[in-house]
Amino acid sequence: MDKPLKYAVFGAGSWATAIVKMLCENLDEVGWYMRSVYTKEHLLKEQHNPNYLSSVEFHLEQLKISNDINEIAAYADVLFFVIPSAFIHGELEKLNIDISNKTIVSAVKGIMPETGLLVGEHFHEAYNIPYDNIAVIAGPCHAEEVALERLSYLTISCSDTGKAKTIANKLSSDYIKTKVSDDIIGVEYAVMLKNIYAIAAGIAHGLGYGDNFQSVLMSNAIREMKRFIKKMHKMKRNINNSAYLGDLLVTGYSVFSRNRMFGNMIGKGYTVKSAQMEMNMVAEGYYATKSAHLLNLKNTKKTQLPIINAVYQILYENKNPKKVFKKLTEKLD
Repeated sequence: MDKPLKYAVFGAGSWATAIVKMLCENLDEVGWYMRSVYTKEHLLKEQHNPNYLSSVEFHLEQLKISNDINEIAAYADVLFFVIPSAFIHGELEKLNIDISNKTIVSAVKGIMPETGLLVGEHFHEAYNIPYDNIAVIAGPCHAEEVALERLSYLTISCSDTGKAKTIANKLSSDYIKTKVSDDIIGVEYAVMLKNIYAIAAGIAHGLGYGDNFQSVLMSNAIREMKRFIKKMHKMKRNINNSAYLGDLLVTGYSVFSRNRMFGNMIGKGYTVKSAQMEMNMVAEGYYATKSAHLLNLKNTKKTQLPIINAVYQILYENKNPKKVFKKLTEKLD
């Protein structure tokens, strides 16, 4: 009889904490790698993450916590990476064990800035992980609502849908509904792009645009997302499914969206640096904006991306948000 698979989460932010909570609903033990010694010691003493989702209390007998990434990587068969894209490369450089036989689940919402690759592509090229052993998690699902055990939905994408179903079962509960998909590349791009559009929604709100404009912005965003993903990976997909449109809407509209919050601050006049410092959280869309812009530049046939281009001009070219969005309004329909 096969031994049950062991699962582990790498990262200690809000989404990582939420995934640990979901896994603990179904598993006797979950591995958890966190870089911070303070976070580990606090959690072992107080039974909760001191920095994120602190209302979630864990049963310590269910957790195998370590500050050693190699210890947790060696322990588990299924590795959930939930480290922001800007920092994951540095963390992975600490790995010195062979993980080529592991199943990798990416909950990283962005592209590796050092390589320009999707996280799944990076694991395939750098660590010889077969694509059948790489999965991606998409929402719509905010960590804060997982903490509150509000009904949420997840899509797990993998070219091996059997593996996707196995992972989905370990995340499912009374308050987490799951479905599977084989569009791993499209879903991974979608979870990156939705954060850029959420920044755009936040900028619009900060500038004083109302709900009418927001609805036009989001309807244009899903069409822009469809064009971008089709250019990168052409296959049959329904862009209106929850992994694409649903995740976009919740990230663009929710008060829990850190990317919308970041954009709102920019729209109100904050500099990028001051907004990042005040938030004390990573807005993945900031890094994703540059990645998406550069990916589009590499294409011989450029895709029309007016919203992404507008956000890029504001965040990376220091252009005036009010003037940029005035021009953007003329390009939307």
